Amino acid sequence: METLTNRAKPVDRRPMNFWEKIYLPAVIKGLGITFRHLFKKKATYNFPEQKRPFSPVFRGLHILNRDEEGRERCTACGLCAVACPAEAITMEAAERKPGEEHLYREEKYAARYEINMLRCIFCGFCEEACPKDAIYLTETFAPANYQRKGFIYGKEDLLIPFPPIENQSATEKL
Repeated sequence: METLTNRAKPVDRRPMNFWEKIYLPAVIKGLGITFRHLFKKKATYNFPEQKRPFSPVFRGLHILNRDEEGRERCTACGLCAVACPAEAITMEAAERKPGEEHLYREEKYAARYEINMLRCIFCGFCEEACPKDAIYLTETFAPANYQRKGFIYGKEDLLIPFPPIENQSATEKL
């Protein structure tokens, strides 16, 4: 019989000898592997002091982006919610009122935008589906929480804060 790969090994069906029956050589071989690993470098990180390096393609917490003028990019088109296979994204659209041009980029904006991190599988489909580059996944991971409602991130949790103005004094910021 010809195989596609050369990795297949025929099964050895010889009867076991005395040493194989008592498993002593196999136990000694296993102990040797264990002792070799005792003296190797540990794969553990002391978390608060040491940060683990992540892959450049790591997908973590979601962020709602703003444009250069500080306005929200999200136009509540719903493509991210439709693309999400876990159905973790919920949004409600609203119309921009007169005088809110400095807050929202388009006539329609997301009045409510929530991501349930307990359902999210961090696939990145929402990021790919967004035509306005409003949502993207950062390189930070979701923090632990004791309650389920702590894992449901609303718009105020996801939205990047307004960029600070350089020429404002400390008294004007308050």
